[in-house]
Amino acid sequence: MFHHITVLKKEATEGLRVKPDGIYVDCTLGGGGHSSVILSQLGERGRLIAFDQDDWAMDNAREHLASYGERLTLVKSNFRHLQRKLLEVGGVPTKDGIPQVDGILFDLGVSSPQFDEGERGFSYNADAPLDMRMDQSASLTAREIVNEWPEREIAKILFQYGEEKFSRRIASVIVQRRLEAPVETTGELVELIKEGIPAAARRTGGHPAKRSFQALRIAVNDELGALEEGLHAAVRCLAPEGRASVITFHSLEDRICKQIFASYVEKCTCPPDFPMCVCGGKGQLKLVNRKPLVPSAEELEQNPRARSAKLRVAEKLQSNAEDM
Repeated sequence: MFHHITVLKKEATEGLRVKPDGIYVDCTLGGGGHSSVILSQLGERGRLIAFDQDDWAMDNAREHLASYGERLTLVKSNFRHLQRKLLEVGGVPTKDGIPQVDGILFDLGVSSPQFDEGERGFSYNADAPLDMRMDQSASLTAREIVNEWPEREIAKILFQYGEEKFSRRIASVIVQRRLEAPVETTGELVELIKEGIPAAARRTGGHPAKRSFQALRIAVNDELGALEEGLHAAVRCLAPEGRASVITFHSLEDRICKQIFASYVEKCTCPPDFPMCVCGGKGQLKLVNRKPLVPSAEELEQNPRARSAKLRVAEKLQSNAEDM
């Protein structure tokens, strides 16, 4: 059974300002929580195009969102291919060959079933084969990284993607162990990670394997590279006054979103006494919320996994869109 508690459901969908006849994109279908809210606000002429690379999400949506009929289009793909896939599905207006939609949503959290169903290899609380692939047809797995990548590269991803300060020690322990036999399961990996972290540090800060498992998942799925490509594509594909809502769950994702949005915001360098802008520093976006929105105390009580979530919303500018 696919059970997932959607984070910031109301805030993220309200940020899109859904129009009944609009075209919207849910880049991260997951359990369908955000998609169901968007679909419920669409009229017969409205449309939602939902992306996910996970077969579970696709099957769940076909079953539970079937009543929306042709208003829903499912696309099994990583959202890094957003622009190309929107052209392929057809029926989406274009400007200069670029598809134009009214809103795009990203929820970058891993769906609860992926954590809770042990066989996927995402969870450090269940013993399962080392996998961590969002897309089961992809070739790279956590097992390959742990058993075949150089020690320096393993340490690098643990530090960069997991902000694990004992990354070198953990990588060393892993490499020493794999000389004896391959590391095959999440349970084996958890024990090696614990061995690489001093006892005093293991007693604080939550589960000692949390940061390393996050890092491996990000590396296996190239999550940060996909996010960068997807966000740039989203800006291109937004119609004038269209909005992007992005929910992040750790500082690396939030930093990327913040920086990419900022890169498209107007940066006029003209002296303040000039009657009009002549520098050409027009922006493509305006920030709807200067600071990210976070879950309410009530939501955190119902879903503790939401505690690190942040929502950023940006809107495509009308004037610049006409000049592109």
